[in-house]
Amino acid sequence: MRLVNINYVQEGDALARPVRDAAGRVLLGEGMMLSSLYLNKLRYLGFDMLFIKDEKFKDIEIFFPVSDKTKQLAYSAVSRVTSSIGADKTASNDEAKDVRKAVLEIVDDLLHSRDILNNLIEIISYDEYTYHHSVNTTILALVIAIGMGFTTNKLLELGMGVLMHDVGKTKVPNSIINSSGTLNHEEYEEIKKHTYYGYEAIKQNQDFSLLSAHVALQHHERWQGGGYPRGIKGKEIHEYSRIAAIADVYDALISKRPYREAIQPYQAYEYVVAQSGHQFDPEIVKVFMRNVAVYPTGTGVLLSNGHRGNVIRQNHYFPSRPVVRAIYFRNEPIEKPIDFDLSVHLSLMIDKVENR
Repeated sequence: MRLVNINYVQEGDALARPVRDAAGRVLLGEGMMLSSLYLNKLRYLGFDMLFIKDEKFKDIEIFFPVSDKTKQLAYSAVSRVTSSIGADKTASNDEAKDVRKAVLEIVDDLLHSRDILNNLIEIISYDEYTYHHSVNTTILALVIAIGMGFTTNKLLELGMGVLMHDVGKTKVPNSIINSSGTLNHEEYEEIKKHTYYGYEAIKQNQDFSLLSAHVALQHHERWQGGGYPRGIKGKEIHEYSRIAAIADVYDALISKRPYREAIQPYQAYEYVVAQSGHQFDPEIVKVFMRNVAVYPTGTGVLLSNGHRGNVIRQNHYFPSRPVVRAIYFRNEPIEKPIDFDLSVHLSLMIDKVENR
Protein backbone atom coordinates (compact mmCIF):
# COMPACT_ATOMS: atom_id res chain seq x y z
CA MET A 1 0.00 0.00 0.00
CA ARG A 2 0.96 3.62 -0.37
CA LEU A 3 -0.41 7.02 0.62
CA VAL A 4 -1.95 9.02 -2.23
CA ASN A 5 -3.52 12.48 -2.40
CA ILE A 6 -7.18 12.01 -3.32
CA ASN A 7 -6.71 14.21 -6.42
CA TYR A 8 -4.34 11.57 -7.84
CA VAL A 9 -6.50 8.56 -6.96
CA GLN A 10 -7.96 6.94 -10.06
CA GLU A 11 -11.42 5.44 -10.46
CA GLY A 12 -11.06 1.72 -9.86
CA ASP A 13 -8.21 2.07 -7.36
CA ALA A 14 -8.75 -0.07 -4.26
CA LEU A 15 -8.50 1.09 -0.66
CA ALA A 16 -5.68 -0.53 1.27
CA ARG A 17 -7.03 0.70 4.61
CA PRO A 18 -10.59 1.47 5.73
CA VAL A 19 -11.86 5.05 5.84
CA ARG A 20 -13.52 5.71 9.20
CA ASP A 21 -15.64 8.39 10.81
CA ALA A 22 -15.06 10.13 14.15
CA ALA A 23 -16.52 7.21 16.11
CA GLY A 24 -14.26 4.72 14.34
CA ARG A 25 -17.07 3.33 12.20
CA VAL A 26 -16.10 2.17 8.72
CA LEU A 27 -17.32 4.42 5.91
CA LEU A 28 -15.55 2.48 3.17
CA GLY A 29 -13.89 -0.86 3.83
CA GLU A 30 -10.48 -2.18 2.86
CA GLY A 31 -10.49 -3.42 -0.73
CA MET A 32 -13.36 -1.13 -1.78
CA MET A 33 -13.04 -0.06 -5.42
CA LEU A 34 -13.27 3.71 -5.58
CA SER A 35 -15.77 5.25 -7.97
CA SER A 36 -16.08 8.93 -8.85
CA LEU A 37 -19.14 9.06 -6.58
CA TYR A 38 -17.17 7.77 -3.59
CA LEU A 39 -14.21 10.05 -4.32
CA ASN A 40 -16.41 13.13 -4.60
CA LYS A 41 -18.16 12.26 -1.34
CA LEU A 42 -14.84 11.81 0.46
CA ARG A 43 -13.64 15.18 -0.85
CA TYR A 44 -16.86 16.76 0.39
CA LEU A 45 -16.27 15.28 3.85
CA GLY A 46 -12.77 16.76 3.89
CA PHE A 47 -10.65 13.64 3.27
CA ASP A 48 -7.67 14.42 1.08
CA MET A 49 -5.35 11.42 1.59
CA LEU A 50 -6.06 7.71 1.12
CA PHE A 51 -4.09 4.48 1.48
CA ILE A 52 -4.28 2.77 -1.91
CA LYS A 53 -3.33 -0.75 -3.02
CA ASP A 54 -0.55 -0.86 -5.62
CA GLU A 55 0.99 -3.97 -7.20
CA LYS A 56 4.43 -2.36 -7.02
CA PHE A 57 4.03 -2.16 -3.25
CA LYS A 58 2.17 -5.42 -2.63
CA ASP A 59 5.00 -6.70 -0.42
CA ILE A 60 4.83 -3.59 1.77
CA GLU A 61 2.63 -3.65 4.85
CA ILE A 62 2.22 -0.53 6.94
CA PHE A 63 1.94 -1.37 10.62
CA PHE A 64 -0.07 0.95 12.84
CA PRO A 65 1.09 0.71 16.45
CA VAL A 66 -2.43 0.98 17.88
CA SER A 67 -5.27 -1.18 16.57
CA ASP A 68 -8.53 0.17 15.18
CA LYS A 69 -10.38 -1.67 17.96
CA THR A 70 -8.35 0.11 20.64
CA LYS A 71 -8.83 3.49 18.97
CA GLN A 72 -12.58 2.95 18.79
CA LEU A 73 -12.57 2.16 22.51
CA ALA A 74 -10.69 5.40 23.15
CA TYR A 75 -12.98 7.47 20.90
CA SER A 76 -15.98 6.15 22.80
CA ALA A 77 -14.42 6.93 26.18
CA VAL A 78 -13.56 10.50 25.17
CA SER A 79 -17.03 11.02 23.73
CA ARG A 80 -18.82 9.86 26.88
CA VAL A 81 -16.75 11.97 29.27
CA THR A 82 -16.89 15.01 27.00
CA SER A 83 -20.68 14.75 26.78
CA SER A 84 -21.03 14.55 30.56
CA ILE A 85 -18.75 17.48 31.27
CA GLY A 86 -20.34 19.53 28.49
CA ALA A 87 -23.67 18.95 30.24
CA ASP A 88 -22.20 20.23 33.54
CA LYS A 89 -22.03 16.75 35.03
CA THR A 90 -19.09 15.12 36.77
CA ALA A 91 -17.67 12.18 34.85
CA SER A 92 -19.10 9.00 36.36
CA ASN A 93 -16.99 6.22 37.81
CA ASP A 94 -17.93 4.02 34.85
CA GLU A 95 -16.79 6.72 32.41
CA ALA A 96 -13.50 7.11 34.26
CA LYS A 97 -13.03 3.35 34.14
CA ASP A 98 -13.63 3.46 30.36
CA VAL A 99 -10.85 6.04 30.04
CA ARG A 100 -8.54 3.91 32.18
CA LYS A 101 -9.30 0.79 30.10
CA ALA A 102 -8.72 2.65 26.82
CA VAL A 103 -5.34 3.96 27.99
CA LEU A 104 -4.24 0.52 29.20
CA GLU A 105 -5.20 -0.95 25.81
CA ILE A 106 -3.19 1.77 24.00
CA VAL A 107 -0.17 1.08 26.22
CA ASP A 108 -0.48 -2.66 25.62
CA ASP A 109 -0.71 -2.15 21.84
CA LEU A 110 2.34 0.13 21.85
CA LEU A 111 4.42 -2.22 23.97
CA HIS A 112 3.64 -5.12 21.64
CA SER A 113 3.84 -3.18 18.38
CA ARG A 114 6.02 -4.59 15.60
CA ASP A 115 7.06 -1.08 14.60
CA ILE A 116 6.29 1.75 17.02
CA LEU A 117 8.22 4.20 14.82
CA ASN A 118 6.25 3.33 11.73
CA ASN A 119 3.12 5.43 11.53
CA LEU A 120 1.38 7.68 14.04
CA ILE A 121 -0.89 9.55 11.63
CA GLU A 122 -4.38 8.65 10.52
CA ILE A 123 -6.53 9.73 7.60
CA ILE A 124 -9.31 11.92 8.98
CA SER A 125 -11.64 14.66 7.85
CA TYR A 126 -11.63 18.04 9.51
CA ASP A 127 -15.05 17.36 11.04
CA GLU A 128 -13.52 14.57 13.11
CA TYR A 129 -10.78 16.59 14.76
CA THR A 130 -11.87 16.61 18.41
CA TYR A 131 -11.83 12.90 19.21
CA HIS A 132 -9.01 12.02 16.83
CA HIS A 133 -6.83 14.76 18.26
CA SER A 134 -7.35 13.53 21.83
CA VAL A 135 -6.56 9.94 20.90
CA ASN A 136 -3.64 10.68 18.56
CA THR A 137 -2.09 13.07 21.09
CA THR A 138 -2.37 10.37 23.74
CA ILE A 139 -0.69 7.80 21.50
CA LEU A 140 2.19 10.13 20.70
CA ALA A 141 2.62 11.19 24.34
CA LEU A 142 2.77 7.53 25.37
CA VAL A 143 5.29 6.74 22.61
CA ILE A 144 7.53 9.48 24.02
CA ALA A 145 6.98 8.30 27.60
CA ILE A 146 7.82 4.70 26.71
CA GLY A 147 11.02 6.04 25.15
CA MET A 148 11.72 7.76 28.48
CA GLY A 149 11.32 4.48 30.36
CA PHE A 150 8.09 5.26 32.21
CA THR A 151 6.56 2.58 34.45
CA THR A 152 3.08 1.27 33.67
CA ASN A 153 1.57 3.37 36.49
CA LYS A 154 3.16 6.54 35.12
CA LEU A 155 2.05 5.68 31.60
CA LEU A 156 -1.51 5.24 32.89
CA GLU A 157 -1.50 8.59 34.75
CA LEU A 158 -0.05 10.39 31.75
CA GLY A 159 -2.36 8.70 29.26
CA MET A 160 -5.53 9.40 31.23
CA GLY A 161 -4.52 13.05 31.50
CA VAL A 162 -3.67 13.45 27.83
CA LEU A 163 -6.81 11.68 26.65
CA MET A 164 -8.79 14.29 28.65
CA HIS A 165 -6.43 17.26 28.06
CA ASP A 166 -8.89 19.31 25.97
CA VAL A 167 -12.10 18.37 27.76
CA GLY A 168 -12.36 21.92 29.11
CA LYS A 169 -13.12 23.17 25.62
CA THR A 170 -16.67 21.93 26.09
CA LYS A 171 -17.12 25.00 28.31
CA VAL A 172 -15.90 27.42 25.62
CA PRO A 173 -18.35 28.60 22.91
CA ASN A 174 -17.94 26.77 19.59
CA SER A 175 -17.86 30.11 17.82
CA ILE A 176 -14.53 30.77 19.52
CA ILE A 177 -13.13 27.23 19.23
CA ASN A 178 -13.81 27.06 15.49
CA SER A 179 -13.16 30.70 14.65
CA SER A 180 -11.31 31.10 11.34
CA GLY A 181 -10.22 34.64 12.12
CA THR A 182 -7.88 36.22 14.64
CA LEU A 183 -9.32 36.10 18.15
CA ASN A 184 -9.81 39.39 19.94
CA HIS A 185 -8.50 39.87 23.48
CA GLU A 186 -11.72 38.77 25.17
CA GLU A 187 -12.02 35.66 22.98
CA TYR A 188 -8.39 34.69 23.58
CA GLU A 189 -8.83 35.09 27.32
CA GLU A 190 -11.90 32.88 27.16
CA ILE A 191 -10.18 30.09 25.24
CA LYS A 192 -7.31 30.11 27.73
CA LYS A 193 -9.82 29.18 30.41
CA HIS A 194 -10.26 25.69 28.92
CA THR A 195 -7.16 24.63 30.84
CA TYR A 196 -8.77 25.54 34.18
CA TYR A 197 -12.14 24.12 33.13
CA GLY A 198 -10.50 20.81 32.22
CA TYR A 199 -8.46 20.70 35.42
CA GLU A 200 -11.50 21.30 37.61
CA ALA A 201 -13.62 18.76 35.72
CA ILE A 202 -11.02 15.99 35.91
CA LYS A 203 -10.02 16.42 39.55
CA GLN A 204 -13.64 16.10 40.69
CA ASN A 205 -13.49 12.37 39.92
CA GLN A 206 -11.32 10.39 42.31
CA ASP A 207 -10.61 7.80 39.63
CA PHE A 208 -8.37 10.39 37.93
CA SER A 209 -5.02 11.22 39.50
CA LEU A 210 -4.42 14.86 40.40
CA LEU A 211 -1.33 14.63 38.17
CA SER A 212 -3.59 13.60 35.27
CA ALA A 213 -5.65 16.72 35.91
CA HIS A 214 -2.48 18.83 35.75
CA VAL A 215 -2.01 17.74 32.13
CA ALA A 216 -5.21 19.62 31.25
CA LEU A 217 -4.06 22.60 33.32
CA GLN A 218 -0.49 22.91 32.06
CA HIS A 219 -0.29 21.61 28.48
CA HIS A 220 -0.12 25.17 27.07
CA GLU A 221 2.72 26.28 29.36
CA ARG A 222 6.09 26.87 27.67
CA TRP A 223 9.57 25.73 28.66
CA GLN A 224 10.93 29.31 28.65
CA GLY A 225 7.72 30.84 29.99
CA GLY A 226 5.08 32.93 28.30
CA GLY A 227 2.49 30.16 28.09
CA TYR A 228 -0.84 29.94 29.89
CA PRO A 229 -2.68 29.82 32.20
CA ARG A 230 0.01 30.66 34.80
CA GLY A 231 3.10 31.49 32.76
CA ILE A 232 5.28 28.99 34.63
CA LYS A 233 8.43 27.65 33.00
CA GLY A 234 11.07 24.90 32.99
CA LYS A 235 10.58 22.14 35.54
CA GLU A 236 7.89 24.13 37.28
CA ILE A 237 5.77 22.51 34.56
CA HIS A 238 5.06 18.89 35.44
CA GLU A 239 6.85 16.32 33.32
CA TYR A 240 3.56 14.87 32.07
CA SER A 241 2.51 18.29 30.80
CA ARG A 242 5.88 18.88 29.12
CA ILE A 243 5.36 15.63 27.19
CA ALA A 244 1.74 16.49 26.40
CA ALA A 245 2.74 19.92 25.06
CA ILE A 246 4.89 18.35 22.33
CA ALA A 247 2.33 15.71 21.39
CA ASP A 248 -0.49 18.27 21.37
CA VAL A 249 1.27 20.71 19.04
CA TYR A 250 2.60 18.01 16.68
CA ASP A 251 -0.81 16.42 16.16
CA ALA A 252 -2.55 19.78 15.85
CA LEU A 253 -0.14 20.79 13.07
CA ILE A 254 -0.64 17.63 11.00
CA SER A 255 -4.44 17.74 11.38
CA LYS A 256 -6.69 19.38 8.81
CA ARG A 257 -9.11 21.99 10.12
CA PRO A 258 -11.97 23.88 8.46
CA TYR A 259 -9.95 27.10 8.63
CA ARG A 260 -6.52 25.81 7.55
CA GLU A 261 -4.76 22.96 5.79
CA ALA A 262 -2.66 20.43 7.65
CA ILE A 263 1.10 20.66 7.27
CA GLN A 264 3.26 17.67 6.40
CA PRO A 265 4.56 15.48 9.27
CA TYR A 266 8.18 16.38 8.44
CA GLN A 267 7.29 20.08 8.77
CA ALA A 268 5.63 19.48 12.15
CA TYR A 269 8.68 17.45 13.20
CA GLU A 270 10.96 20.34 12.18
CA TYR A 271 8.79 22.79 14.12
CA VAL A 272 9.05 20.73 17.32
CA VAL A 273 12.82 20.44 16.93
CA ALA A 274 13.15 24.18 16.23
CA GLN A 275 11.23 24.96 19.43
CA SER A 276 13.50 22.78 21.59
CA GLY A 277 14.61 24.86 24.57
CA HIS A 278 12.02 27.55 23.80
CA GLN A 279 8.50 26.15 23.76
CA PHE A 280 9.49 22.58 24.64
CA ASP A 281 11.73 20.73 27.10
CA PRO A 282 14.94 19.98 25.11
CA GLU A 283 15.51 16.60 26.74
CA ILE A 284 12.01 15.42 25.87
CA VAL A 285 12.43 16.74 22.31
CA LYS A 286 15.48 14.44 21.97
CA VAL A 287 13.28 11.46 22.86
CA PHE A 288 10.63 12.67 20.41
CA MET A 289 13.27 12.82 17.65
CA ARG A 290 14.27 9.19 18.27
CA ASN A 291 10.75 7.84 18.34
CA VAL A 292 8.77 9.65 15.65
CA ALA A 293 9.14 8.98 11.92
CA VAL A 294 9.98 12.16 10.02
CA TYR A 295 8.45 10.69 6.85
CA PRO A 296 5.77 8.13 7.84
CA THR A 297 5.75 4.87 5.92
CA GLY A 298 3.65 5.18 2.77
CA THR A 299 4.50 8.86 2.22
CA GLY A 300 5.18 9.88 -1.38
CA VAL A 301 8.47 11.70 -1.95
CA LEU A 302 10.67 13.18 -4.68
CA LEU A 303 14.38 12.35 -4.32
CA SER A 304 17.23 14.66 -5.26
CA ASN A 305 18.24 12.28 -8.09
CA GLY A 306 14.89 12.79 -9.83
CA HIS A 307 13.32 9.51 -8.73
CA ARG A 308 9.85 9.53 -7.21
CA GLY A 309 8.22 6.94 -5.02
CA ASN A 310 7.06 6.15 -1.49
CA VAL A 311 8.64 5.46 1.87
CA ILE A 312 8.49 1.71 2.49
CA ARG A 313 10.53 1.26 5.68
CA GLN A 314 12.00 3.25 8.56
CA ASN A 315 15.59 3.25 9.79
CA HIS A 316 15.32 3.36 13.56
CA TYR A 317 18.77 4.86 14.05
CA PHE A 318 18.20 7.43 11.27
CA PRO A 319 14.53 8.50 11.51
CA SER A 320 15.07 11.23 8.91
CA ARG A 321 16.54 8.84 6.33
CA PRO A 322 14.04 6.05 5.50
CA VAL A 323 14.00 3.52 2.67
CA VAL A 324 12.20 4.80 -0.44
CA ARG A 325 10.84 2.66 -3.30
CA ALA A 326 11.05 4.64 -6.55
CA ILE A 327 8.53 3.86 -9.30
CA TYR A 328 9.07 6.97 -11.45
CA PHE A 329 12.01 8.89 -12.83
CA ARG A 330 10.72 12.42 -12.93
CA ASN A 331 7.27 11.90 -14.52
CA GLU A 332 8.03 8.68 -16.39
CA PRO A 333 7.26 5.25 -14.91
CA ILE A 334 10.31 3.01 -14.58
CA GLU A 335 10.13 -0.65 -15.59
CA LYS A 336 11.39 -2.08 -12.31
CA PRO A 337 11.03 -0.35 -8.91
CA ILE A 338 14.28 0.69 -7.18
CA ASP A 339 14.68 0.71 -3.40
CA PHE A 340 16.91 3.51 -2.09
CA ASP A 341 18.06 3.19 1.53
CA LEU A 342 18.84 6.79 2.43
CA SER A 343 20.92 5.70 5.42
CA VAL A 344 23.31 4.13 2.88
CA HIS A 345 22.92 6.56 -0.04
CA LEU A 346 24.04 9.56 1.98
CA SER A 347 24.27 11.87 -1.02
CA LEU A 348 20.55 11.42 -1.71
CA MET A 349 18.04 13.77 -0.11
CA ILE A 350 14.27 13.98 0.00
CA ASP A 351 13.57 17.16 -1.96
CA LYS A 352 9.82 17.19 -1.62
CA VAL A 353 6.83 15.35 -0.18
CA GLU A 354 4.27 14.70 -2.92
CA ASN A 355 1.68 11.99 -2.39
CA ARG A 356 0.97 11.22 -6.04
